[in-house]
Amino acid sequence: MVRVVVALTALAAIGAFFAANAVADPDQARCRPTLSDGAGPFGSNAIDTPRRAKIGKGHVLTGRVLAAPDCGPIRRALVVFWQAGPNGYGPRGRGSVLTDREGRFRIEGPVPADYGHGPHIHLAVVHAAYEGLVTSFDVRPGSKKGQIRLVLAPLV
Repeated sequence: MVRVVVALTALAAIGAFFAANAVADPDQARCRPTLSDGAGPFGSNAIDTPRRAKIGKGHVLTGRVLAAPDCGPIRRALVVFWQAGPNGYGPRGRGSVLTDREGRFRIEGPVPADYGHGPHIHLAVVHAAYEGLVTSFDVRPGSKKGQIRLVLAPLV
């Protein structure tokens, strides 16, 4: 009987240890910086993209820009977006917005064209206090809306 109590106590202690660590790790994982996935179609003039949230109708992408490691909102981050149309990339398929005080943004455009890589929207995020980010959002077939969370690393 004593062995059973000792074994159960040891199991409870081990379970409590892993439970405490499991709570800490998701917090750290959820606030890790978003990985960049390459340059996309952005050239040297990407930041000169017109300030407009709407380039057409058919798909709405909402998102938040957050700071690592605590996931606090990043206010006034510049989010540049660019997507392919039926004839590829062009000036009408891009725009830019600033995040609000909660780090939120909203962009609207036609469903991106699928030119062999699946429909997607390229995103570049710029803020003076954080490392820049270039990534993309894959649009699911038939989807009219999407949501993304982007986490930036602070400059050291």
